[in-house]
Amino acid sequence: MYRRFGCSQGQLPRPGLPGPAQAPPGAVPLWDRPGPAASGGGAVGAGWGRGGVSGPRRGGMRLVAALRAGAGAGYRQGQSPAPRTREYFYYLDHQGQLFLDDTKVKNFITCFKDVGFLTFFFKRLEPNRSGRYKAEFPFLSLCGRERNFLRCDDRPIVFTQLLPGAGGRQLLSYCGGGERLAVPFQPQSLVMLPENGRLYHPAPAQAGGAGLVRSALAFEWSPGFEYGCGQAQPPTHFNWEGQRYQLTQELLPLLRAGTPGCAGEALAVPITPRQG
Repeated sequence: MYRRFGCSQGQLPRPGLPGPAQAPPGAVPLWDRPGPAASGGGAVGAGWGRGGVSGPRRGGMRLVAALRAGAGAGYRQGQSPAPRTREYFYYLDHQGQLFLDDTKVKNFITCFKDVGFLTFFFKRLEPNRSGRYKAEFPFLSLCGRERNFLRCDDRPIVFTQLLPGAGGRQLLSYCGGGERLAVPFQPQSLVMLPENGRLYHPAPAQAGGAGLVRSALAFEWSPGFEYGCGQAQPPTHFNWEGQRYQLTQELLPLLRAGTPGCAGEALAVPITPRQG
């Protein structure tokens, strides 16, 4: 559905790094070309493509560096472990921004912004049961035979915006999807985890059941919380639009039980992108 990889010359082999004799005149490796921000959401991938000539010496140094970086590494964007199967790797930060995992500079400019793509990706998000990269990428979004692996800074769902809904009800939107990625806002179900001071709200069950509330939104709501059991404990009440809600704390066991999420966990064995 979303073409992100390919060889611009059409006939070059995808696997591995083609040698200089195989490269078309004036070509540079696609890993030296712009990523999602500059190429309309396309990813840096395997193969060769047309681009500015950087000179034989500089180009050769880049190729050698890429070969060294790929030695013994964990994955390659767009790799094909089986016929007609492709694998891609993503990262979600605590602000709800989605990136290719190997994007070097992660900010608003380099994150994915297409609502259609984000909706397609997160609607299909589920725990990674593929038997591949489960420890490093706990979630997976499938598109036919394409596997899109996801790791995250905290939770795989990050609520970013409060929207008006039908019948006066409000919607809590997540991961940049607007009203296409939203759940009913449940003020009584908000919970603050004392261990990290972050705010959470119920999320779709297949994505772990609990989502992180973006820090800017949590800060905006912070004056409405009451701490009936002291500041060291989760808030007990939330004042919202003239109503005082007693907080159910229903998400606390879920968050503390280590249910599917990422929670800033460090990788036991770092996964390094393989270039080429």
